[in-house]
Amino acid sequence: MADDQKILLFEKMPIPKAVMKMSIPTVLSSLVMVIYNLADTYFVGMLNDPVQNAAVTLATPVLLAFNAVNNLFGVGSSSMMSRALGSKDYDKVSRSSAFGFYCSLLSGLLFSFLCFSFQNPLLTVLGADKNTVQATLEYLRWTVMCGAAPAILNVVMAYMVRAEGSSLHASIGTMSGCLLNIILDPIFILPWGLNMGASGAGLATFLSNCAACCYFFVLLYVRRKSTVVCISPGKFGFRKEIVLGICGVGVPASIQNLLNVTGMTILNNFTSPFGAHAVAAMGIAQKVNMVPLQVALGFSQGVMPLISYNYASGNRKRMKESIMFTIKTVVPLMAGVLVLFSVGAGPIINAFMKDESIIAYGTRFLRGACLCLPFLCMDFIAVGVFQAVGNGRSALAFAVLRKIVLEIPALYVLNILFPLYGLPYAQFVAEFVLSIASVVMLKRIFKAKAA
Repeated sequence: MADDQKILLFEKMPIPKAVMKMSIPTVLSSLVMVIYNLADTYFVGMLNDPVQNAAVTLATPVLLAFNAVNNLFGVGSSSMMSRALGSKDYDKVSRSSAFGFYCSLLSGLLFSFLCFSFQNPLLTVLGADKNTVQATLEYLRWTVMCGAAPAILNVVMAYMVRAEGSSLHASIGTMSGCLLNIILDPIFILPWGLNMGASGAGLATFLSNCAACCYFFVLLYVRRKSTVVCISPGKFGFRKEIVLGICGVGVPASIQNLLNVTGMTILNNFTSPFGAHAVAAMGIAQKVNMVPLQVALGFSQGVMPLISYNYASGNRKRMKESIMFTIKTVVPLMAGVLVLFSVGAGPIINAFMKDESIIAYGTRFLRGACLCLPFLCMDFIAVGVFQAVGNGRSALAFAVLRKIVLEIPALYVLNILFPLYGLPYAQFVAEFVLSIASVVMLKRIFKAKAA
């Protein structure tokens, strides 16, 4: 059973306080995750070896592919759990969480097996050449071939813990692994430590994900009498209602991330012919831009259980107020970050690598990439609402529109018109159009639910 504090949070707490209580821990954990991703880039960059830095960048699409599984079973099961909580169906909550957990575990093991079995064609697809292939393989060996299961499980368990309103505990679990990664990175990467380079960054990531999983296992054991999150094998099964409910939201979210991986792979392949310096600079610019992106994503994910619960319980007014407060908070924040990145792009890139060529590339890349931020957050919020209310079709439509219809064609066109330097603007093109579509779709949802 859900305890009184959870019911108070979802049903009675003032909207600004409830949104912030759910979102701030999620934003903080997202920021720490970005910082730990930047830590790999930062400490590998201290080696002043573009090949090592390029290896981390080239491997990024594979790590992003984890999000396909994370979203399938994390977003899918958490949405199902929150809606079941809203309708007071606690057996469905337990079965949804068990299904998400065991399917995530099996998917992680399968991911590792496939990447190990097809590593050579994988490296070719990623854009690795004779100079970067060995370093990229060493990084992938730890992060993917050994580490797929813990990397996926700790994120999915965070989603499930957040679904019952325990946003703080979800964030602590995620952050604990991230902080350990930041501590281990310099020890494993740099010459004064184990001097493993990109391989050391991968090993640090693997160990930190294992630590995060341990936190969640301990948390669920300690709170076993009060939590609605269940990982008991006895609750795992393939009930039609559970499978369809989770997959209805999770599959579109998963496809969205697979399309993100496709876009990232195309971007890296367009950048690779210009050399390791250009690839490293693009990687730094993309990861810096991930900081505000993750803030926007953290708000959209953090508020999802609140939206799901009130949607299922019939409180449409509280649902709408939660969405509008989130929009009014995030959009001005992203506009401010856009100004900051545009003005300070050079010093920001310089903080990662003291190479004049990389700084020159990265400055132009970052100024182009950050233009999408105010528009992107509207897209994130709209998709979060679709996922929260179980409207997977609209989430899928946005994913297809974003990548297949807009961003990927824009990459090809901009690369022809403005080789290399046009690439960072492709996301702006996509998100500008999607922000308009987001406003239209949210207005329709508000009118429909008010009727």
